[in-house]
Formats: sequence, C-alpha cells, structure tokens
Amino acid sequence: MILIISGTNRPNSITLQVAKLYQQQLTVRGQSSEILDLQDLPLDFASPNLYKSELYSQEFLSLRSRVAAVQKMVFIVPEYNCSFPGVLKAFIDGLEYPDALRRKKGALVGLSTGSQGGNIALSHLTDVLHYCGLHVLAQKPRFPYIHKHLHEGQFTNPLYRQLLEEQIEELLTF
Repeated sequence: MILIISGTNRPNSITLQVAKLYQQQLTVRGQSSEILDLQDLPLDFASPNLYKSELYSQEFLSLRSRVAAVQKMVFIVPEYNCSFPGVLKAFIDGLEYPDALRRKKGALVGLSTGSQGGNIALSHLTDVLHYCGLHVLAQKPRFPYIHKHLHEGQFTNPLYRQLLEEQIEELLTF
C-alpha cells in the first residue's frame, strides 16, 4: 500500500486534486493506496502539544500511525513562498523520529502556479526527508502553472500525464 500525502491543509486545493489523480493512476496499475489529506489534521496539532507526545490528540495519533504503517509514500507538494507549506513541515516534525520515515521510500511531485513547478520546494523537502532517513526517488516531476493544466481533476497537458505515469512506474519498482 502506498500512502499519498496531500501536502497542504488549504481547502479545495489543487494539491488534493493531483493526489486523487495520482491515486487513480495507481489503481489502474492494481496498486492499493490511501490519501492522507493534511486538512484532516486537528486544529491544535501545531500547538505546543506538538512537542509533547503524551498530549497528542487521538486524531493526530491516527494520522501518525498511517505513516508508520507504510513502506512507500508520495508527497504532492505545492510551492508556498518559494518552499513547501509550513503545515507539511510541522506534520513531519510531529512524526515519530527517527522510525516514522527511516529506511522507507518516497516520491515527490511539485506543483506551482508559477513557472518553476515547485523546484525549490522539492529541494527543501528532499533535504528534510533525507535527514529523516527517507530514500527519495530521483525522478521528481514538477508541474508549473498547474492551475492552467488541470481541468475537472485531470491533466490537460499530455506531458504532465506522461511525467506522472513515468514516476509511478519507477515508484512501483523502487
């Protein structure tokens, strides 16, 4: 089973649409997957409770256990202010260290409404994930101007579809 993490808690996000598209492509290949939507984080998860595991809410513990239970994950990462969303960093910080990510495998997909497709965001996140011991697939598709190339939950740009499909094939054998 592959866990797809929608890397923002923004309501009605393009990120979640791409996560669902990724899941559809995995299903076509007979691969089971689940989406972990950061909108499901409890509202108080980033309070000082984040640093005291004995105070974690049951909701947060449930999300942490979903990460702990898988060996492969995909991060769908929007670019926010030339990096990845702070809520994603806080979520990673709240995972059990080092066991939550160590020796597991992950793939990254970058999104932006600008011209870089989240390039710097993916670089920043790769550094964090490497520190946590996650093996990151080298192939990291980036989708610039995503808002112009996604319609009704499907890519309208054939190159975007191709890049996503190629990454999925690599992830399945990674």
